[in-house]
Amino acid sequence: MSIARTEQENRAAIDNGRIRIACDLEQGSFSIEWDGLGSLRRAYGRVLLGGVMRSTADARRRSCRIEETADAFGQGVALSVIHELDGEITLRQVFRVYEGLPYGLIRLEAIVADRLSTNEIAPIYAKRRDGEDNGVLRLEGEAAAGDPLLALLVPFDNDKWVRYASVAMPDRMESYEATAVYRENDRRGFVFGSVSHETWKTGIQVFGMSDRTVDRLAVYGGAAGDYTRDTLPHGFVTGAVVSSPDVFAGAFADYRAGLAAFGDANARVVPALPWEGPVPFGWNSWSAVGGELTYDSYVTASDFIREMQGKGFHDRDTTYLNFDSFWTNLSEEERRGAVAHVHANGQKAGTYWTPFAYWGTVEEAANRLVEGTDGRYTYADLLLRDEAGRVLPDLDGGLAIDPSHPGNLMRTAWTLQQFVEEGFEYVKLDFMGHGALEGCHFLPEIETGVQAYNYGMRQILAHLDPAKIGRPFFIHLSIAPLFPHGYAHGRRISCDAFGELKDTAYMLNSLTYGWWIHRTLYAFNDPDHTVLHKSYNHPPTSKHEGRSRLNASLIAGTLLLMGDDYRISEARDRARVWLAEQAPIAIARRGETFLPLSGDVGDRATQVFYRHDRVDRGTETYVAVFNYDRDRPAEISVDLARMGLNPTKTWSCADLWAHTQTILSGDWRVPLLPAESKLFRLRDEG
Repeated sequence: MSIARTEQENRAAIDNGRIRIACDLEQGSFSIEWDGLGSLRRAYGRVLLGGVMRSTADARRRSCRIEETADAFGQGVALSVIHELDGEITLRQVFRVYEGLPYGLIRLEAIVADRLSTNEIAPIYAKRRDGEDNGVLRLEGEAAAGDPLLALLVPFDNDKWVRYASVAMPDRMESYEATAVYRENDRRGFVFGSVSHETWKTGIQVFGMSDRTVDRLAVYGGAAGDYTRDTLPHGFVTGAVVSSPDVFAGAFADYRAGLAAFGDANARVVPALPWEGPVPFGWNSWSAVGGELTYDSYVTASDFIREMQGKGFHDRDTTYLNFDSFWTNLSEEERRGAVAHVHANGQKAGTYWTPFAYWGTVEEAANRLVEGTDGRYTYADLLLRDEAGRVLPDLDGGLAIDPSHPGNLMRTAWTLQQFVEEGFEYVKLDFMGHGALEGCHFLPEIETGVQAYNYGMRQILAHLDPAKIGRPFFIHLSIAPLFPHGYAHGRRISCDAFGELKDTAYMLNSLTYGWWIHRTLYAFNDPDHTVLHKSYNHPPTSKHEGRSRLNASLIAGTLLLMGDDYRISEARDRARVWLAEQAPIAIARRGETFLPLSGDVGDRATQVFYRHDRVDRGTETYVAVFNYDRDRPAEISVDLARMGLNPTKTWSCADLWAHTQTILSGDWRVPLLPAESKLFRLRDEG
């Protein structure tokens, strides 16, 4: 094995040539060096016990052990450091590095003889000492002027129109489950995040006092607050041994490769739910008609999508027609008739459900029987409460349901069985964050919101198992936490995104910083319903707005579910032209995400995305360029070298919508009208 090990009286280290983790057995700290990239210095582990923060620095005695390990990450070495504290408390750090990998995994365990309880445990805590200039986290190399360190805020979920953001140092921020700390100019950066999601919500706090260093870094289990939608503190985890999340710690020449590696690391632990079927093309009712969903609006959409399917709008000759919320507007007879109509058109039918949210008041809940429970429970029985028995405040207008309550288990089985029996093959699950809220759950062994969410999602997955129901069933998450993953084929990358330019820019903020989720955590990033003309609750869009919304969806990964009311002639007219364009639609059919050209746009979206595709003749590069200004034209500079292309070469450049072809080399500037976007295909002309 090519991993070096060092054991001395007061030091121990493991080193695979790309990452070296060294532990100071006298001080109780550890440091990490990534070869030629950067370092983390004097970090500790700590845990909150009885209201007091106990640290590995507090130990009166320490010992270590190094042993080989083998798991989903390959062949590696684990360094364990035992810290014996006063009060018969032991803290055990476990550091793992693997052959060839530029990252390590770090875990902290708190151990007592009988039982302990904590709701905060940090395997990484590092803080600059007074008088020091270099900080605790530092990238190698000199930064260019005006190129500060950036810290990426990854939201816990996609609710309330939350945004990703690159936060320039000096500043402070807290990210959830993952972050990158990087420079935009050379793209060097660190990536930290959790690769275990059974128990904890993981917070990552980054604080920098200058634009060159991070002066405090904390990666901890126990995050709870506005971003996690919690009104209660994180649940306490109890046991003789309480373990932190396993934390990924890596440094990379390109932070984007680091985010992809982080996604891959999570997929090694829990793979994305496999999907062998086509990229979902079709239609969803929400943006089109909202709460005015009717039999007529649904079957009209089915007929129109069938027309477009004949012109190439499909993948593997498959399209989905999906009910959203308010499918209960239809009677059971109408609903079954609508599904039969879809099947007669050679399409698949989809539906909608909120498994962890109740839409009504607490008073109403006491008088409403739960479906599928034979009258044994009312919804009041299912509602999540605090320790005093009070129902939690509503979230997004809905009250949280306890995923572990037996009444909800019966409701889940009954509802999903109905969906299967009625012929549906797709379900959009919404407002999923309600199931991850902290509270007092029916099952005493469930102590945290994440444990409850895992429990509830396992039930859903079991009821829709293709081996059980006899056919594939696409599971999609709408408003939902990013983690835990592995329970759905697709997840919406942002909150609701309708058809206006501001919606396009908002959704592309999530693609700018969250493109790496596609194919690692979920089979598909979902750009939400694609509106070409008009959402039910918005004014009509200009043609450039509508085209930009479509282009944004094409590059996202993707689910391509249209969101117009096809009883409106203008909606049909646009769709008939645009959805019959084979070259752009083929981008979506390939089912691959585009990369952002830049990652220093704060909480906005980059204007340029690209993707390299291998083809028989070599490589083609697709480029999408956006103008997010509705009122002013723009000229966007596209840096070929930043995309990995040689700017001295000659490239043929096809505009996929205009059907024009030009030759470019060197400086490339793309003129755009207000709200306009363009899609290009570049080929090396040698």
